[in-house]
Amino acid sequence: MLRDAVRSLAEAKIAPYAAAVDEEARFPQEALDALVANDLHAVHVPEEYGGAGADALATVIVIEEIARVCASSSLIPAVNKLGSLPLILSGSEELKKKYLTPLAKGQAMFSYCLSEPEAGSDAAGMKTRAVRDGDHYVLNGVKRWITNAGVSEFYTVMAVTDPDKRSKGISAFVVEKSDPGVSFGAPEKKLGIKGSPTREVYLDNVRIPADRMIGAEGTGFATAMRTLDHTRITIAAQALGIAQGALDYAKNYVKERKQFGKPIADFQGIQFMLADMAMKIEAARQLTYAAAAKSERDDNDLTFHGAAAKCFASDVAMEVTTDAVQLLGGYGYTRDYPVERMMRDAKITQIYEGTNQVQRIVMARNLP
Repeated sequence: MLRDAVRSLAEAKIAPYAAAVDEEARFPQEALDALVANDLHAVHVPEEYGGAGADALATVIVIEEIARVCASSSLIPAVNKLGSLPLILSGSEELKKKYLTPLAKGQAMFSYCLSEPEAGSDAAGMKTRAVRDGDHYVLNGVKRWITNAGVSEFYTVMAVTDPDKRSKGISAFVVEKSDPGVSFGAPEKKLGIKGSPTREVYLDNVRIPADRMIGAEGTGFATAMRTLDHTRITIAAQALGIAQGALDYAKNYVKERKQFGKPIADFQGIQFMLADMAMKIEAARQLTYAAAAKSERDDNDLTFHGAAAKCFASDVAMEVTTDAVQLLGGYGYTRDYPVERMMRDAKITQIYEGTNQVQRIVMARNLP
């Protein structure tokens, strides 16, 4: 029922704008409005804060179905979870009430600020500082590659509170867009997910109350890594949706396209390509859903399974979308058809929330 409901909404209210959102590189406001109206913008928020209280698997299905028609739009529920999960995992009750309630109501979005110009895969090498000053902290630094920056009202920011302790000296904070000293760089000009703004976040003597720290001082990095264990599954879901959308489009196209007097779907070479695409997508789906169940239970082997789902599903998405372009031939290479957009969108799923090379390191360290 959930899948059917989200698919109907996505096809009616999000799909019609997907090409224009990509072409114009503009935020998918129509998608946000439709998702908020149907309480699908942040389904993971617990009911006690006014949210839908969806479990990890339901959240994955929502993201998958939105990504099937528009990857940029699927980043609304995905990044709202990424940005707010540190709060859910480690925040004080007061902090949760203050920030999760407007998120649940659709009054604000949440972004996640971990990466920096010199700290990508080596996130513990960050330079952003948070210095205690009475009952406040003062933050200075630059965060890079921040999804939905400038649109989101709230930001979970990782900053160094004790430079001598490396990862154990990093703390997490909630920063508001309206805090004096917060500003944003120009939107990045990207290959794909063009409807989701990616910008630098500048923190220039941003003074925030000490009670906006998420968890205890020095626990920020651990919270950040725990968050990614759970949210990598949402990237797997996004990749899965992109791949499914490409397969669905290609499957219909080959039934219509005729060469040598018959639909190209009648040729065994085409059939084998479609069979391989469908098989790999289904394998990715099973891995992703199993990882989502582990996320919901907070199983001990979640780290391995989250990394495996993200890595496998994103590799499948890149392969399947490339094959979809091939199946459409010359038309697949034009912007008149959606598969080239899906191919461009798929690429980022192999890179963000930890590159697939990093996922393999994570898996190797956590072999079941």
